[in-house]
Amino acid sequence: MLPKAEAAYFAIADISGYTNFLAAVELDHAQDIIADFMDVVVKGLRPPFRLAKFEGDAAFVYSTGTIDGSLLQDAIEGAYFKFRRRLRDVRQASTCECKACVAMGDLDFKFVVHHGEMVKQKMGGREELAGRDVILVHRLLKNTVGEKVGGRAYALYSDAAIRAMGVDPVAQGLIPHQETIDIIGDVTLWARDLEAAWQQDDAQTRLEVTREDAYAILEFDIAAPRQTVWEFITVPGQWQKWWDADDIVEESGKGRRGIGTKNHCAHGNHTNVEETLDWRPVDYFTVGITLPVPGAPRIIMTRAVLDGANGTSRFELRIAKPKPKDRAFLDGAAAKFAERMTQAVAGLRSMVEGMQPAVDAVEEPTLARSSGRFLSEPVKPGARG
Repeated sequence: MLPKAEAAYFAIADISGYTNFLAAVELDHAQDIIADFMDVVVKGLRPPFRLAKFEGDAAFVYSTGTIDGSLLQDAIEGAYFKFRRRLRDVRQASTCECKACVAMGDLDFKFVVHHGEMVKQKMGGREELAGRDVILVHRLLKNTVGEKVGGRAYALYSDAAIRAMGVDPVAQGLIPHQETIDIIGDVTLWARDLEAAWQQDDAQTRLEVTREDAYAILEFDIAAPRQTVWEFITVPGQWQKWWDADDIVEESGKGRRGIGTKNHCAHGNHTNVEETLDWRPVDYFTVGITLPVPGAPRIIMTRAVLDGANGTSRFELRIAKPKPKDRAFLDGAAAKFAERMTQAVAGLRSMVEGMQPAVDAVEEPTLARSSGRFLSEPVKPGARG
């Protein structure tokens, strides 16, 4: 039987500066560094992506089915941000003076994303992806977009991926680009400067209601992965399936979910407005809630999704401490809100529990490390890895 063609998103996370790095440093410690950074990025991409295979200085991942455009971009940028935080943490923690540790700051990541068709084939005892679009996403790694963004860190989306995601690249400030690929021809592309995105994210003032600072907390254990829970509490079409709103209309000036996004939740003749004040996928987001009640205070709430045991999640709603004059209102509304939320989460559980994505045999390969240990604690000068 011939393999069946499937529509899929393809993405390649490629290490910039890899060749120069390996050529100039100690190989054993360099491999530990590369493996650690690649591990951080691949874990950041899963889900919605799953690993197809490692390809030297790159990881090839893919995802079948429909993905919300904001969620996909959050996965790409979130993986890059995790790499940057890991790089910063390792450099601050390590006192190792070997060439590899000194030069690790020269490493960076770029991402290429495409949407098209593929077939899965068994080759050499393992599953391989094949097809014109698989070839195209790999060819797109060789491009000139770095000259436009002025750096090596970027996310490059094919126009096919943009159309599949249903996003407006101009409204989102993506940079138009064009490449000509042998045999395939001209390809329209859109780029995001990830260095600029990282600088903006890193400088962003966080507004998280922590457990220690919360006035009240509701928490629920859900037997589903964090990414799934995050999707069902942030994407209006998914959110409305379990929340008791007649309609949820998302208002986002740039066409991308994040800080400044407003959700208008209609309940009969009344509409609550939730404005996003902080956005940290897939960890938490904070909203300011305006109720259609005269004299009602604006309620600040953080909704967080935490890791639970054995691949489950914990969903927390943390309400900020009100002003003294608003406590009576909040106390009066708290019991009713807790009851409604408990009923709603019961519906959420029935939808998402058991939805864990299937894990392929190739889902868990890891890059080889020379020592099995990498800078989880400070390394003494001259230590080798």
